[in-house]
Amino acid sequence: MEVGFSVGAVRTVLASAENLQLTLKTELSQEEQALTNTNSNPKDAEKAGLIVFSGLRNEDLKEMLESNKESHKLEAMKRVVGLIAKGKNASELFPAVVKNVASKNIEDPNQFIRASALRVLSSIRVPIIVPIMMLAIKEAAADLSPYVRKTSAHAIQKLYSLDADQKEQLIEVIEKLLKDKSTLVAGSVVMAFEEVCPDRIDLIHKNYRKLCNLLVDVEEWGQVVIISMLTRYARTQFTSPWKEDAVFDENNEKAFYDSDSEEKKGQTESKPYIMDPDHRLLLRNTKPLLQSRNTAVVMSVAQLYWHLAPKHEVSIVTKSLVRLLRSHREVQYIVLQNIATMSIQRKGMFEPFMKSFYVRSTDATHIKTLKLEILTNLANEANISTILREFQTYVKSQDKAFAAATIQAIGRCATNISEVTDTCLNGLVLLLSNRDETVVAESVVVIKKLLQTQPTQHSEIIKHMAKLFDNITVPMARASILWLMGEYCERVPKIAPDVLRKMAKTFTTEEDIVKLQTVNLAAKLYLTNSKQTKLLTQYILNLGKYDQNYDIRDRTRFIRQLIVPNEKSGALNKYARRILLAPKPAPVLESAFKDRDRFQLGTLSHSLNIKATGYQELSDWPAVAPDQSVRNVEVIEPVKEWAPLVGKAKQPKSDDKFYSDEEEEKDEEESESSGSDDSSSSSSSSSSSSSEGLFYDFMLPCELHDTDSTSLLSLYLFINLLLCLSAQSQVTTPSFSPVKTYELLHHMSGKGLAAKYHFPRQPCLYQPNMVAVQVILTNCSDHSLEEIHIGDRSPASLNIHCFNTIERLEPEASVTVSMGIDFSDSTQAANFQLCTKTDQFSVSIQPAVGELLMPSSMTEEEFCKDQGKLLGMNETSATITMATANTSSLAINKQLLSVANVGVVSSSQNNIHR
Repeated sequence: MEVGFSVGAVRTVLASAENLQLTLKTELSQEEQALTNTNSNPKDAEKAGLIVFSGLRNEDLKEMLESNKESHKLEAMKRVVGLIAKGKNASELFPAVVKNVASKNIEDPNQFIRASALRVLSSIRVPIIVPIMMLAIKEAAADLSPYVRKTSAHAIQKLYSLDADQKEQLIEVIEKLLKDKSTLVAGSVVMAFEEVCPDRIDLIHKNYRKLCNLLVDVEEWGQVVIISMLTRYARTQFTSPWKEDAVFDENNEKAFYDSDSEEKKGQTESKPYIMDPDHRLLLRNTKPLLQSRNTAVVMSVAQLYWHLAPKHEVSIVTKSLVRLLRSHREVQYIVLQNIATMSIQRKGMFEPFMKSFYVRSTDATHIKTLKLEILTNLANEANISTILREFQTYVKSQDKAFAAATIQAIGRCATNISEVTDTCLNGLVLLLSNRDETVVAESVVVIKKLLQTQPTQHSEIIKHMAKLFDNITVPMARASILWLMGEYCERVPKIAPDVLRKMAKTFTTEEDIVKLQTVNLAAKLYLTNSKQTKLLTQYILNLGKYDQNYDIRDRTRFIRQLIVPNEKSGALNKYARRILLAPKPAPVLESAFKDRDRFQLGTLSHSLNIKATGYQELSDWPAVAPDQSVRNVEVIEPVKEWAPLVGKAKQPKSDDKFYSDEEEEKDEEESESSGSDDSSSSSSSSSSSSSEGLFYDFMLPCELHDTDSTSLLSLYLFINLLLCLSAQSQVTTPSFSPVKTYELLHHMSGKGLAAKYHFPRQPCLYQPNMVAVQVILTNCSDHSLEEIHIGDRSPASLNIHCFNTIERLEPEASVTVSMGIDFSDSTQAANFQLCTKTDQFSVSIQPAVGELLMPSSMTEEEFCKDQGKLLGMNETSATITMATANTSSLAINKQLLSVANVGVVSSSQNNIHR
């Protein structure tokens, strides 16, 4: 399906056109006037040697966008905008436009512009520019600015979401960025790692300790990502510090190294737990972050300690979590959820801070509910009286939902602490006379659950609830009372039939849940007291048979076949009492956060209590710790090779010495005593040696000095001679200024082929009038480039000595080639085509004036002599002697030319030597 440019693409084109417009002159040149007057007089434009852009196809516009002339690019972009304005499809030109915009801005000297260009490029969700985006990311990953490298890490995630097939190449970039030592890059690259390849733990091994040490200096949101990743990493690399049969002793080094430990093999004592140093490094470096001002960082450290630290160390996060409760309600909600999960398993952590969880009148309902949950989790025999007094106040709250939650909390306390069960039950019975229907309904539901634990002792409570049945209107409360009547109908034989009679009158107006419990009550009374309730049961079953709700109709038909014997029912009615009156287990009142510990704390899945998309589960602790040497970073030491050293080589520091210590001391004493006397001779000798050339000594191994082999000695002297000759040849061609490298072809414009050049400032080997140029060709693409060579040149008479054709250049490979160009003593650019097997790219090399001059060395006297001939920057003077008046004008011109050439050469040398 073809799609035109989007609005964002149009803006990109317009912005690029404006940038290009700024590079043009403010005054219209003759060419530009001809362009603007093309419509009125096309012939004038043709006479001026210009292209008339009319009726161009997409292929022509694409060539113009890839041209080296800014005017062509500008005109092409204007045409593209015109096509879009007319509603025509210009999607084929999109990569060419993006390449022009990206290649300019990504190479900008300003790091913020480079980063912004990459950010905009990676935000364009068009699959066709994926190769351009990949090249830009690779280049930005090697940028000198850490801000640009950080932006490249962000772009990795965008590219991966656009094209997942680029995963392998993106992993290579991630691996490179993980080695970055900048704290600005660390958080972003770990985020890219979590998004692209979270299962590649092997990429973290070598960088684990570096990330731990940099963690304190990383920006806050990067700390959150790194801590989360390191939590998962630690659960796969370290053993559990929670072993019940092990004694925690991380400093017991004596037991680890002592040779006497062999004598303890036969003993049955528990083996002490020795924490891995890298495990301790993570805990130690994250502990200071508990003081962070960012609540997400504090929460991340808290979950790390919860999942990784020994049990006796987890309590250090308590104060920091309690401190977060002073923050906004959104933060309180997440923190309280995590505290609620923690308080179920380890009540002792938060019990000293119980008052911090008391409900305030200004708290939102969801905050109140979570605090109530935590207080219920912290309740025990010691503090239950204090908590119940607090609950009595909460029940009177105007917030009905919170009051109902308090009643449920009271029921949980009554279930968990048997000492206060009767007290709580009596208090709930008193709430049945409350004016608030919500409070009464919730009390009925909770009482029903509590009565199931001790049904034989609380028949009076059931009778009291039956008396209040007519005044209760909440469907759930009415259904709970009906369930109690049916479940314990044998303990209230006179009250239950009367309740059924009242329900028969209002059956058609009741809610569905009440109707279902009414049918159940009728069935149970039919089995236990059929004399009084047989007719009522048949009447209710007939009403349910024609009810509008199909669940009630199905339940009614099932109950009728179950309790009323007939020919069709068979033997099923024999088991009716077992089915309907079977003893039921008492319900267990548990916290809603009991099962949330299966999710990692602080995650979205933990907050929602459901596995969210992208959630990565924490693995179980390994039984045996993996090899910890994988985290050792090898320090690469320089290899001792046979290499030439300028001056006298130092003797190697080793036990095998060429001379004895006494001889060395004598040499030092003699050199100190004769140092002052020989200073003049040494200086003269050094000057003479420097004029003759540099003397190279060779570091030979001990075997060469110990052997008497003449062949090795001859080889040693021969190599020294070659090195001296090479040094002398290099001295004859000095370089007066550093060599500057210029860009010949950008890898985006060259479809992966990048070219840079510089002037080596050496005599050209091909022709004396040529300037030597060295070109560095690099393959920045992911495929091989073939048949790289020089193509057509402009003008055709340009004299260029081309380099030999490069048959094949592998990805990420570079090659340096030499060229010779005859600039004809002009600074005009040499234009030619750099070609591959499939493409041609127009390039140009323009030399500076200084690159056309051959540097020369002269003595100070010669320099001063030539300098004295100069009266100004480009002026010189001389006296011309004319022998006779008949001297020809040709001779005079020759003398003038000789004087002018001397002045020019002297001026050039003056500029060079300065």
